[in-house]
Formats: sequence, C-alpha cells, structure tokens
Amino acid sequence: MKPSELRELSDDALAAKAKDLAEERFKLKFQHGIRPLENTSNLHELKKDLARVKTIINERSVSK
Repeated sequence: MKPSELRELSDDALAAKAKDLAEERFKLKFQHGIRPLENTSNLHELKKDLARVKTIINERSVSK
C-alpha cells in the first residue's frame, strides 16, 4: 500500500491493519520454513507494508 492511502485510515483501522499484516507475515514465514514459497517477494512486501503502518502509527502518537 502507498503511505498516502494509509494516512487516510483511522487509528483503529491502522492498528487492525498492522495486526493483520503481522499475522499474514508470520503465516508466510512459517509456510516458507516448511516448504519453499513460489513467490518469496510477498514476504518482503509484507515486511515493508508493516513498517509503513507502524511508522504512521508512531508519527501520529508523537504529534499528539
């Protein structure tokens, strides 16, 4: 997702998005440990998206 799209979300929606991304990343890492994934770039994309969400949550908490 683009940061501009994430900034439009509410605080609760961002927290839920972060939780969902973390769970999805955990599942993919677990599957990758069992057998190789067909598309390993999904792990990298999820990691970046989770970092973007956490950054925006942190920006909002600092500015308050």
